[in-house]
Amino acid sequence: MELKIPEHIKGIIPYEPGKPIEELERDLGIKNSIKLASNENPIGPSSKALKTIERSLPNIHRYPDGSGFYLKDAIADYFNINPSDIIIGNGSNEIIELAVRTFLNPGDEVVFADQSFVVYQIVTQSANCKNVIVPLKDFTHDLNGMAKAVTEKTRMIFIANPNNPTGTAVGRNEVERFMKRLSNDVIVVFDEAYYEYVERKDFPDTVKYVRDGKNVIVLRTFSKIYGLAGLRIGYGFAGDEIVGFMNRVRQPFNTNSLAQIGAIAALKDSKHLKKSRDVNRKGKKYLYKEFEKLGIDYIPTEANFILARVENGREIYNRLLRKGVIVRAMDGYKLPDYIRVTIGLPEENKRFVEALSEVCK
Repeated sequence: MELKIPEHIKGIIPYEPGKPIEELERDLGIKNSIKLASNENPIGPSSKALKTIERSLPNIHRYPDGSGFYLKDAIADYFNINPSDIIIGNGSNEIIELAVRTFLNPGDEVVFADQSFVVYQIVTQSANCKNVIVPLKDFTHDLNGMAKAVTEKTRMIFIANPNNPTGTAVGRNEVERFMKRLSNDVIVVFDEAYYEYVERKDFPDTVKYVRDGKNVIVLRTFSKIYGLAGLRIGYGFAGDEIVGFMNRVRQPFNTNSLAQIGAIAALKDSKHLKKSRDVNRKGKKYLYKEFEKLGIDYIPTEANFILARVENGREIYNRLLRKGVIVRAMDGYKLPDYIRVTIGLPEENKRFVEALSEVCK
């Protein structure tokens, strides 16, 4: 029997993750590779989180807390927000999917930026929505252009801030002007996966829109600076009505017990957070300097990765692989002359620069 696949599903381009170290070493027969491809925390997770997880291993035969009560309580205390305004997800990716499944109908319009997080397009296309894609302006979200793209059919807007893969961010005044132009029947999703890395002083406090009762969802994650990417745990802020409807759609036990307790411990480990920021800040300055020495243009970043311009990004990516250095080629984002590199440990950054200088000759 021939499968009858809906046309909107046939057209989905699968997500391409960063190549795992094990796969590279198996395919090329090399050792001691480094991965600077997936924007992971190079220093790893909090030792406090690891100890808490280890102590809890004997209890994994039990189902997790389906509501994430204690994690929501810890997040609420940390950010001074009501626990009823928090939703927990299997990574913030799941909350993106929950928002789309909960609030959108086939044919609804969704606005997001070109060359932004590819999951927006995958999830909305799978729901048979109409994607309205607005070009970036100077590698940054064009909020004016996005506001102009809104019609009476628009039901949701995604804004990655900082943006992945460019690392740019929009400021407080831009966001404030943008929000004033929208009617309250449009849900705005601020995806702030890299929030903890931001250094610019005018970064918007989007959680205030939640407190003010706006139709806003703010996404955060434990996958990046907290180093828990392998546990898949994220969270979102939204009004209790929005959260309530998403919880109707959310699968029971969507986040595992180790992820929940690890996230609570990570959130309380301020020393790990500071060290992670310091490593990123120093690595960023080092890579800026080395790119300039090599005559390579780059986009200043507010995240833990840098978008750099090279001739033929896919070829440079492949050459770096053969030297045991994994970055991301950007042709899938329609940036064929760019690579994206995660800011790593000092020795990883140095090895990347040495390899890059050789393959760019």
